[in-house]
Amino acid sequence: MANQNAKGFKRLINACNFSAAGLRATWEHEEAFRQEVIILLVGTPLALWLGDNAIEKILLIGSLVLVLLVELLNSAVEAVVDRVGFEHHELSGRAKDIGSAAVMMSLAWAAITWMLILL
Repeated sequence: MANQNAKGFKRLINACNFSAAGLRATWEHEEAFRQEVIILLVGTPLALWLGDNAIEKILLIGSLVLVLLVELLNSAVEAVVDRVGFEHHELSGRAKDIGSAAVMMSLAWAAITWMLILL
């Protein structure tokens, strides 16, 4: 692990490296994340083409980015819960269910945004 007491530019470089490692780990271990990245890659050009103005375009793309953000947070929660132990525990299950619900809500938000703008 890099020096956590780094200051200035070195701290920024370390933060970027940690973030890149998190994205790589999520890509490697989470199929849902990979699927949502593909949706973003397909959806972004569609949003740029179908959106009538800058606001619509940013709402269409932003709703897809929101799904990725929530998926990253859900994956982090799942990793921590799994690190603690694989035996069934009510609180562990609840934490994973809540994270999953957050992803579902972000997907619903994206779908509603796309429907309202495009229809």
